[in-house]
Order: sequence, then structure tokens, then C-alpha cells
Amino acid sequence: MNTPQAPISSGFSRASTTVDVIKGVDLVGKVAIVTGGYSGLGLETARTLVSAGARVIVPARDVERARKAITEVSGGMEVLPMDLTNPGSIDAFAHDFVESGLPLHMLINNAGIMALPELKRDAQGNELQFSTNHLGHFRLTLQLWPALKRAEGARVVSVSSAGHRFSPVVFDDINFEHRAYDPFKAYGQSKTANILFAVGLDQRGKSEGIRAFSLHPGGIAATNLGTYIGVEMLKRARFVDQNDRPIVDLSRDLKSVPQGAATHVWCAVSPELDGKGGVYCADCDITPVLPKIDPVDVSTEDRANRLIGVEAYAIDPKAADELWHKSEEITGLSFKE
Repeated sequence: MNTPQAPISSGFSRASTTVDVIKGVDLVGKVAIVTGGYSGLGLETARTLVSAGARVIVPARDVERARKAITEVSGGMEVLPMDLTNPGSIDAFAHDFVESGLPLHMLINNAGIMALPELKRDAQGNELQFSTNHLGHFRLTLQLWPALKRAEGARVVSVSSAGHRFSPVVFDDINFEHRAYDPFKAYGQSKTANILFAVGLDQRGKSEGIRAFSLHPGGIAATNLGTYIGVEMLKRARFVDQNDRPIVDLSRDLKSVPQGAATHVWCAVSPELDGKGGVYCADCDITPVLPKIDPVDVSTEDRANRLIGVEAYAIDPKAADELWHKSEEITGLSFKE
């Protein structure tokens, strides 16, 4: 496969933080939208962009909760209502933003849910992890397209995960209608979709100066992404200690929140990525493609020896096109440049 998926020796590392990455970057006059920007990695990302002078808009289902969460961020950050599982809510948010006349320089598709123990669906019948993690962001991005074009140089960053290795997108049964539901396979499918979306989006946007990236932030227990996993499982996996405190252990890819959000920020602002796109990143660099190995067993994987990289199926341009057309079909949207 012909692919730009190769490390570029960025000078950053797994230990790098958002402070390291944003140093010397001037974002005055730039506008960003960060989904899930009121907690965890999203909040750290939004706060970092604001610190460099950007105006950051955070869409949230629970506006009051989100506004309380960002009170410590002085200026440059605002919360507006939007529900990623509600097409009408997404359309209303995007319409208002486009009509404002603002350019959109950075769209950070960060919000997500993980490993729901039971099969749940959105109001349209789509499996909820795929709906929240991919379809909502697909719809949001397409509806914001005029504002992204207006920036004359924009980046769309999709937050994926090494968990994409749990499953490719199963195109003939995305919604688990004909196979047994598995929480991690559903999560993995949605995270593979995030990567394929970046591949497909970059191909369609680069002529307009819109470049797309996907990323793995690392394992960060100090977020609410593991809400459905439970503390006991986090303890068994050694994500938290016996006092329920998040563990930072870079040898096992377990990071602090500032370390985890560093790749978000790097993908959004780094000049090293100028002229590039459609690639999957981790540890503030583009990753290699993983060698073909057996499917991941989530119960036995040794994080200390885990390779960091992307599965070939997640950057396959044919799969990216299939996902794009499938997403248009499900959402009822048609991409227009």
C-alpha cells in the first residue's frame, strides 16, 4: 500500500505535554471547535489552544455542566448546545456557526464513549458507540464544511485509539443486527471508523486546504471515557492503583492528561504537519503501519510490549471510501465541496 504513514522524527516523545507542544505557537485570530471540550483530554486541549490565543467553542449536551467545568479557563472559551447523537441538534449548531461568518481553523472531534456493556442504539437505530464516536462527528464535519473552507487552511483532528485494533469496520453488520454484541469490538469498530474518516476526509479536503488527522492519545485513566468499564477492571488492567488513583507509566503507554492531549494539540497546530494529512499519529508523531498479527485479545495484551502504530485496514483508501459512502447513506447527507 502506498502510504504517507511513516514517522517524521518530530522531536517530541511519549513524555511530551501540551505545554511542550504549544510553546512558541501563536493562535491569535484562530477559531477552534472541540467536542467533549469540557472534561478530560478535551478540556486540556481546549485550555491549551486558548492559552495560545485561540477562540474555542465547546459544543455540549449538558450546557450548564460544561460551563461549570470550564470556569477556571479565563476568556476565549464558550459553550453552546449540541448532542452528537441527535442529527437535528448537530445541524442547528453547525448552521448557527456557519451563519456567523466565522472561519473554522481547527475542528477537534474528541468526544467519545467506550465499551458500553450492553447494546444500545440511538434514536435512528444505530449502535451507540458508532453513532457517537463516528456518525455524529461525520455529520458535524460535513455541516461545518463552509466554515472550514473559509479558514483557507484548516485541520480536522479525529481522536481514535489503539483500540482500533480490536476490530475493523464490519460493513455488512455495523449495528450488530446479525452478530453477538461485544463492547470492545463495537468500540474498536468506531475507532477504526475515526481513522478511515480522516483518510477519506483528507482526500476530499486537501484541494481546499482542509487536512485531516487521526490519533491515539495513550492510556489515560483520569478521564470519564472508562465510565462503563468500572474501577475493578481498571485495577486489574493496572490503569489505577489500589486507592483508585490513575497510574502514569510511560513504559506501558499510561499517560497524564497533559501528556495524553499533547498529540491532539500537535495534530491541530504543528507546522511539521503542513502539507500532510490522512495520517494516524501517536506520541506527537506519525506512526508506522503495524505488521500483520493475530487479532488483539483485550484480556491478555501486554501493554509494556505493545507496538504503537496503525493497522493497515484502518488506513485502506478503499475502506475509507466505503465508510464515507455508508456514512452518507446512514446520515442522509451528501458531500458537496
